[in-house]
This record gives sequence, C-alpha cells and structure tokens, in this order.
Amino acid sequence: MKLVALPAFQDNYIWVLHNDHQAVVVDPGDAQPVLAFLQHSGLSLHGILVTHHHSDHVGGLRALLPHCQGPIYAPSSESMHAPTTAVVDGQLLHILGLQLKVLHVPGHTLGHMAYWVQSSVESPDPIVFCGDTLFSAGCGRLFEGTPAQMWESLVRLRNLPEATRVCCAHEYTLSNLKFALAVEPTNHDAAQHMAVCLKLRSQQQATLPSQIGLERLINPFMRCDQPQVAQAAHAHGASDSSPAAVLGALREWKNTFA
Repeated sequence: MKLVALPAFQDNYIWVLHNDHQAVVVDPGDAQPVLAFLQHSGLSLHGILVTHHHSDHVGGLRALLPHCQGPIYAPSSESMHAPTTAVVDGQLLHILGLQLKVLHVPGHTLGHMAYWVQSSVESPDPIVFCGDTLFSAGCGRLFEGTPAQMWESLVRLRNLPEATRVCCAHEYTLSNLKFALAVEPTNHDAAQHMAVCLKLRSQQQATLPSQIGLERLINPFMRCDQPQVAQAAHAHGASDSSPAAVLGALREWKNTFA
C-alpha cells in the first residue's frame, strides 16, 4: 500500500492511499490535484474519507462524486457538500483490504473524526488521518470545541501505537516547532527535529507524516501534563495546572505567537 501527500492550496495536504489500482483519498478540499494524480497514476477512486466539514477539506467532494466508485465517509454530526455515508466513533471500515477504526476527536470542530489504519500485511506501520485535530508539534484552533475536549482527543491519539504515522492536513511543522521551543526551550528532541524539518523544507519536501512516538516528545499540546509545559502555560494565563487549563492557555498563546 502506498501513501502519497498531494499539495493543495497554500499549505494543505490531501492524502492518498493506493495499491497501484485503486485509491482512497482523505479530505479533498480541491478536486483538481486528486483528478490529475488519479489520471497520471492510472488509479480508480475507490472511496473518500472526510475528517470534518471545513471547506478546505470538503470543497472537492461534489466534483469527485462522479468519479468515486465507493462511499464518501464523513462525520455523522457534520454537514457536507455532497451525499455521504455517516460514520460514528468506534466504527470499523474495510477499504482496499485495510481495516480502519473511526475515532471521534472533537476540539477543532465538534464532530471531527480521525481514521486509524490498523497494522496489516498491506500496511505494516499503522496510519492515522487526523485532519486538523493533531498537527506535527501542534494542534488545531478551537473553533467549536473546548480545551478539555481537545485534550481528551489528543490523549486518545497519543495512546495509539508509537509507530503510527501521523497524516495531518497542513504543513505547519516549522511554525509549530518554533512555538514548541518557546514553550520548552530545553526540549532537545524538538530542537533536533527542527533541524531535520528545516532541511526537508529547504528541499521542498514534506515534513509529514510524523509519528505518534515523536509527537509524544516534541508536541507541547500532547505534553500538557508535563511540569515544564504547565510552568510555561502559567506564565501565559493558565488558571491552574490541569491539562485542560494548560492546553487552553497554550492555544491562546499560539493564536498570537509570531
């Protein structure tokens, strides 16, 4: 099974899983990169996975609908731009010989779902398509959910196997690492990963996918239960040391961080 990140808009990625014959596409905000890739690679579109309702994730659905030979899976509680098959937390999907588990991870939006591709012969390292809930070294803005919901969602993702490849929807890694090092200036793992990512971006390569094991070490939003992260959050308005309060303060700080 092959995993491809298609660039879209300014910094989006549309993820594609394919077996050289059939493909599954994740969060196609723009149909044109998808259609061009399918045609160039000689692939048929077997299905679509949608994490949440924002236009940069669903804008291409209507144009792709005539080309899609399978369902468009989307959160049950969010409105989409095309007919979809609703998914709920804990549901198992079977696509291209893979088993995917649906995970409800609210915070960025209330109905946000992630899709965890479990380990198999076709995909020995598991994958999580996490939309805008989890970014490498960061998390999404809290447009609809609460800090407590986002923390619970990130813990749920943090508890996935450490080898799980993290396929988020935006190339925000460098700016997120800059913030992570402001939160934890002595985090050597974050500093080392910054050097790796700077080299990748200088070569116009993606910094993704990341891995859950790496995110546990470098992502301050996954580390809100660590004393050094809580200390930094207190200096930026955290009301107490609870992970939800820490995350809320970090997210407000990140919103204006330059």
